[in-house]
Amino acid sequence: MAAIHEFYEVVSGKGGVKLRRKRKACPRCGTGVFLAEHADRYSCGKCGYTEFRKK
Repeated sequence: MAAIHEFYEVVSGKGGVKLRRKRKACPRCGTGVFLAEHADRYSCGKCGYTEFRKK
């Protein structure tokens, strides 16, 4: 299981320090649920949403 710090990146800029999400969020579940990255698709473990990668 991945630790939560692997899903975010700390970015410092003009306005201060911000967090940036490294993975895509599920469009059905919202911003708190990330999509798992597979070789040919992205999938949500909570609702089953699947998005296939383009070749």
